Amino acid sequence: MSYATSKEIALSEIPVIDMTGLRHGNTDQAIEVASNLRKACEDVGFFYVENHGVSEDIIAAANTAARSFFSSTLEEKQRVAINDSHHGFIQVGEAKMYDGAKIDLKESYVWGDEPAGNDNRFLGPNNWPENMPELRSALMAFFVATTDSARHLMKGFALSLGLEAEAFLRTSDRPISRGSALHYPPQPEGMGEQQFGVAPHSDYGCLTLVWQDEVGGLEVLDRNGDWVTAHPIPGTFVVNVGDLLSRWTNSRFMSTAHRVVNRSPKTRHSLGLFFDPNFETVVDPADICGPNETPRFEATTCGDYILSRLDAAFSYRS
Repeated sequence: MSYATSKEIALSEIPVIDMTGLRHGNTDQAIEVASNLRKACEDVGFFYVENHGVSEDIIAAANTAARSFFSSTLEEKQRVAINDSHHGFIQVGEAKMYDGAKIDLKESYVWGDEPAGNDNRFLGPNNWPENMPELRSALMAFFVATTDSARHLMKGFALSLGLEAEAFLRTSDRPISRGSALHYPPQPEGMGEQQFGVAPHSDYGCLTLVWQDEVGGLEVLDRNGDWVTAHPIPGTFVVNVGDLLSRWTNSRFMSTAHRVVNRSPKTRHSLGLFFDPNFETVVDPADICGPNETPRFEATTCGDYILSRLDAAFSYRS
């Protein structure tokens, strides 16, 4: 038996986009970055960003706290099991990406915002472990910083399409974004080609930012149908366009399939932000279609779409 096959590519083949002009530059500099974003979204569907505004100290603290949480006993982690707001611990065996897939060989801890007066299923309470106050402070700092970076990217996407910068953020004062810390145990080769840390899938929502440690294992399906390595690059986030943003842009932006295979004898850790606007946000490609363009998708709401995808992927929701 063996691992699923993949092709190793050179670091020079991976688009790495500098966000400085988008975060701090003038209009011309922001539009230049936006143009690079559009090219990556249309040609590849995933890319890396540097100078993203999230400090190494924030990332290191979140990674340390998450590692400490995952090293605790299963009994301790189960005390903060995933709740109806999709916040908390998900053990190995509770997630798979599609019918017929093997269960994902990973553990997750999911959290999000907790605004007062919440009125939807994504803005309920988090499920923090009482004996690890450092987890809450470290992960919320990561969540806040990456959310700011994601907002700049969403503005860049809008500018790249000739829209006003806030076009995708008009209803985003209470976003239903989720943070996720992930732990992948070593994956023995004997588990076979159909076992994955995360099976092949595309992300559900608008935008994903992923920090990965030095172990590697993330792979992306390229335009030629080959699975290629997405090497860890210090100082960067991997950015994936999600299905909802692809839908919103009438398929201009690609939502690219990706997977994780942990071939290393070490455990793999990553931290992610899944950014989406408010629950009630209307996602309608007709909003950006030109006069001679036909929308390929009906309008939906952000919350309804994400909930339908979560219900299909996570066993606890049934």
